[in-house]
Amino acid sequence: MSKIMEFVFATNNLHKLTEVQNIVPTTIKIVSLKQINCFEDIVETETTLEGNAKLKAVHVKSNYGYSCFADDTGLEVESLDGKPGVYSARYAGEPANAENNIDKLLLALNGKTNRKAQFRTSICLLLEDKEYFFDGICKGEIISERRGTNGFGYDPVFVPEGYTTTFAEMTDEEKNKISHRGLAIQKLTNFLQNYFD
Repeated sequence: MSKIMEFVFATNNLHKLTEVQNIVPTTIKIVSLKQINCFEDIVETETTLEGNAKLKAVHVKSNYGYSCFADDTGLEVESLDGKPGVYSARYAGEPANAENNIDKLLLALNGKTNRKAQFRTSICLLLEDKEYFFDGICKGEIISERRGTNGFGYDPVFVPEGYTTTFAEMTDEEKNKISHRGLAIQKLTNFLQNYFD
């Protein structure tokens, strides 16, 4: 696969955009919503990660005509019955605020001994009028205080299985190798490389 493939990544989250651009090979060019002059807020109204990912991808494909993919990610905490899940970004209410979300999560887990959690990413790819889904899961636990300044979202309180450092204490390269989004993007990349071979 030597030709450059161009895809819109339907996100306004610059952290996510940079993360994905760092993961994909140079044969895949990631274009942002800003670059295609899509400035509207695509409201996530579905009740599943897959539904929200598809909703965003369909919006871009229908209104702008580009091949694209979108993701939705949730933090699923075992002792909170999988919450905040699909509502992770706005767990503490509008407007979305990572600090408030973490505060609410730590309060909800106060006194609980089971702090197992997993990040799950679902990606929907729209390509040549077909849709494809790719999942990535990273298991770990929620610690009781913030550690680290890298990353975003719940990264300062999430320690992945087999590690003693939070996502926020890892370099981007270390995180991308094991993260939910990294794993889902790797599946997407492998699919595209085989698809265009």
